[in-house]
Amino acid sequence: VDVVGLSLLSGAHMTLLPRVRKLLDQADRPDVLLIGGGIIPQDDAARLEAMGVARLFGPGAPTSEIVAFITERWSANHRL
Repeated sequence: VDVVGLSLLSGAHMTLLPRVRKLLDQADRPDVLLIGGGIIPQDDAARLEAMGVARLFGPGAPTSEIVAFITERWSANHRL
């Protein structure tokens, strides 16, 4: 896969997102774009981004915004 996206409403974002990033890294897949969504406090968002979560999208984020981010990031990392 090129992208893994997790939408969390359980409050487990500080457990699940770092764990997925770690598993991707252990699988020698640091290239996989990890994004998340849900209600995530700003302090937690900064910590998650420092851990390698590429972007977090809040409630109501337009799908077009998410697609644009993925497309832009993918294009920057892959030459056609």
